[in-house]
Amino acid sequence: MTKFQQYCRDSLSLYLKVMNRIGEAAGEWFIPLAARFTFVAVLAGYYWASAMTKLEGVFTPTIGAYYQILPSITQAAEYDTDAISLFFAPIVLLGSWAEFILPALLLVGLFTRGAALAMAGFVIVQSLTDIWGHGAEAATIGAWFDRTSDSLILDQRLLWVFVLAVIVVKGAGRLSLDNFLNLDRKR
Repeated sequence: MTKFQQYCRDSLSLYLKVMNRIGEAAGEWFIPLAARFTFVAVLAGYYWASAMTKLEGVFTPTIGAYYQILPSITQAAEYDTDAISLFFAPIVLLGSWAEFILPALLLVGLFTRGAALAMAGFVIVQSLTDIWGHGAEAATIGAWFDRTSDSLILDQRLLWVFVLAVIVVKGAGRLSLDNFLNLDRKR
């Protein structure tokens, strides 16, 4: 074996030891906690601020809520909530509440896997509503596998859904109500 081959083998061995130690130190607690922290630090305030624009009271959605969630129906009703079918009121109300409740559940780590799954579904529906309901422009929609990473819908929201998928798969982690209440155990 040449000196260069030995150097490469030793370097690879050192690299593997360091990376394995990092993985061992992180254990099972780091990834779920980091994913929850990332979601809450980046998106909880965004969703709570959005929800605040949608409710006049606990059971009273604003016209803005109808427009954000059901844009074409709201426009067809000429922005008159009385002209919108009562069928849509629970949809708007539940969508508005979801922006409060789901991030709060993720923050404290309660029913975390379900909350993350529901939040991922919410992000997908939100994205489809933005694209087709609000007619988002191509630059806002973006494209995957291009040279830019700043589109508001496809690029950013894929990252959001990925973080939520990590939580669905890994659970809430040790620092959570799920762990405290023993709700996240494997059966």
